[in-house]
Amino acid sequence: MIKKILWMAVLVTGMASCSNKKAAFDYSQDIVAKERSLTEAINKTEDEVERFATAQQFDSVAAVATRMENLVQSKIDDIEKMKVPKAKKADEFRSAALKYFKYIKQIYTAYKEVGMASADDRMKKVEEMQEIATKKDDAIRDMQTAQRAYADANGFKIEK
Repeated sequence: MIKKILWMAVLVTGMASCSNKKAAFDYSQDIVAKERSLTEAINKTEDEVERFATAQQFDSVAAVATRMENLVQSKIDDIEKMKVPKAKKADEFRSAALKYFKYIKQIYTAYKEVGMASADDRMKKVEEMQEIATKKDDAIRDMQTAQRAYADANGFKIEK
């Protein structure tokens, strides 16, 4: 009888472990999907910002930056609403993902501020934007490091 109870306990524990691993993997994939869903919009917006800035159409720079800022905010809102799995390092991964998406939003907020600035203030805003841009590699590295630690802690590989 005791052997049956122990066997059942091992089986239930194993099933729970597999379930947590799948939930952890799915959560990671959902975050990655949100990031990838921005790629086309980022590329388009970057092209538009460059084109409008070159033509000195700063109101248009502000408009496309605002559109992108709102799109990124919607992804942040989605992540904040997502159920965090009961997995190792899930909270740390969630925090890193939110920090990364907030960094992306910060870039577009800076573009918007450049576009909305008066001619006298524009250079100062450009300098502030360039300062934000210098943190890009750190933002990416921090996100990737947290994701790798999360994947390692939960026994799955990150898909590329």
